[in-house]
Formats: sequence, C-alpha cells, structure tokens
Amino acid sequence: MSEQTIAQRLEALGIVLPIASEPAAKYANFVKVNGLLYVSGKGPSGSPRGKLGKDYSTQEGYEFARLTGIEILAVLQSAVGSLSRIKQVVKLQGFVNAVPEFEEHHKVLNGCSDLMLDVFGENGVHARSVFGAVSLRDNLPIIVDSIFEFVE
Repeated sequence: MSEQTIAQRLEALGIVLPIASEPAAKYANFVKVNGLLYVSGKGPSGSPRGKLGKDYSTQEGYEFARLTGIEILAVLQSAVGSLSRIKQVVKLQGFVNAVPEFEEHHKVLNGCSDLMLDVFGENGVHARSVFGAVSLRDNLPIIVDSIFEFVE
C-alpha cells in the first residue's frame, strides 16, 4: 500500500500521528527480526487510569484501544520511517484491566483492530488474543502488544 493511500486514510480518519512514546521501563519500543517488527506493549495516550467494568464502560474501553492503536502506529512510523513499509498486521494481543465480572474484553480490543483495518485495509486483517488482567502498569485500562511484517 502506498504512503499516499495510508496518509489519505489517516487524514480521512482525522488522525495526526504523535511522536512515538518512550518505553515505560528498561526495554525497547520495538525489535526487528527477519522482516517482523515486534512492538512492545503500548497504552492509550493521555494515560487514563482505571478498570473496565468499574471506572469505564466497554465503549470507553473501545476508544482507549483505538488511542492505543494510534500510539502503535506512531511507533511503527518511527521504526520503519513510513507506514507504507508495513506489509501486514500479524497479531494484536490485548490486556484489559478489568473487574473479574467484566466479559467484554473482545469488544474493547475491537477499537485497535478496527483502526488497523481502517488504516491498512486487507493488510490490517490479523490474528489476536485478549486477556483480562487484575492489574496493569500505571493502572492503565488497556495495553496492547503487536507484531507486524514489514518491507526490509
């Protein structure tokens, strides 16, 4: 997919990519191995804090997951220089900070999944898994780590 097409999609979505956030501890933002780009766990911009099912609704969680996807896109751009070098979204893995009774983790992670499809089209189709967490760093509502195939 050409950069112009991706740029047009981002513009149509009203997205201006931020500068990639820095890691929260002693690890790399991303690692490149054999044409795959592994992005470390990212949370939503603005650092909201709290649990789904207590502090936030499923819809709010969806929006947090979308914001997390934007953070991931910023890391991708910093890693490979141009989002047009992303060949495939391979996998998203979400961790949702939720109360034990919460059962809509999959609907929350859709916020990130939908964004990847909107930005990358058919190359945004991916495998994924999502887990409920009793707690996450900084009490973030969601963290997503991800894997992408890129043009070396």
